[in-house]
Amino acid sequence: MSNIQNRKSTLLPLPLKPGDLLRVIAPSGALREVEAFNQGVEIWKSHGYRIKISDNISDRHGYLAGTDAHRRQQLATAWQDPECKGILCARGGFGSTRILEDWNWQENTITPKWLIGFSDITALLWSLYNAGIASVHGPVMTTLANEPEWSIKRLLDIVEGRPLSPLKGCGWGGGTSTGILLPGNLTVATHLLGTPILPDLNGVILALEDVTETPYRIDRMLTQWRLSGVLSQVRGIALGGFTQCEAPPNIPSFTVEEVLRDCLGDLGIPIVSNLPFGHNSPNATLPVGVMAALDAEQGILHFSL
Repeated sequence: MSNIQNRKSTLLPLPLKPGDLLRVIAPSGALREVEAFNQGVEIWKSHGYRIKISDNISDRHGYLAGTDAHRRQQLATAWQDPECKGILCARGGFGSTRILEDWNWQENTITPKWLIGFSDITALLWSLYNAGIASVHGPVMTTLANEPEWSIKRLLDIVEGRPLSPLKGCGWGGGTSTGILLPGNLTVATHLLGTPILPDLNGVILALEDVTETPYRIDRMLTQWRLSGVLSQVRGIALGGFTQCEAPPNIPSFTVEEVLRDCLGDLGIPIVSNLPFGHNSPNATLPVGVMAALDAEQGILHFSL
């Protein structure tokens, strides 16, 4: 599928407005940060939104926020609710890929609506992109209160239909490129390789971040991407934060920055690093499935909405 075809087939949900109903679901890991979660709820309410928290949001099934069937039902209930205009994910962790088995977005809705999250929610965002619907890579409910005001405003800007300002990072050189922006967590995305959930990456600008992965593990994942051959399809790479990705003390290692340069620097495509998104605040909101431009000379990621 060509870049232009991808662009035409990606639908942007209608802008949100104060008074709209947003549903909160827990599709991944069990909720632990209750105070931070409640603060996230209050932030959305303070901007005029009605919030409906899924029943049994605090359920636990091992490390999961309930059984696969329960978490899948949370998603289906929110997605099928005609009054609901957006879905807010409680937290990441692990588990969203488990509920995507036999899931079909088109069978569960007629009108696209906003889906907001990051980290483990990557699998939902990329699956939704496969269905031709844009979404938001941004703070979950348990991280929203840690964001600076400009970052919270940025999240509201994208869902309420206002333009997004560019992000500035460190350009590696390699010119400029345009393509469909596909942000996500490196670990989650790596585990989508070879599955039907992995989107067609032809003409895509990948935007990747991660947390608590040592340099050798980052190396191992990026080597898998290289061996898979899919990196030859992408038009550029935007790198966010790689938080707490240092090697243990007294263990011989490269730095994560050295690993990123070694594994990606010879691809011959524009790359920008140190962009302000990921697990470490600020986690600047990124659109999923819309056109973007990457300037690796100036170190800037631009957006078209």
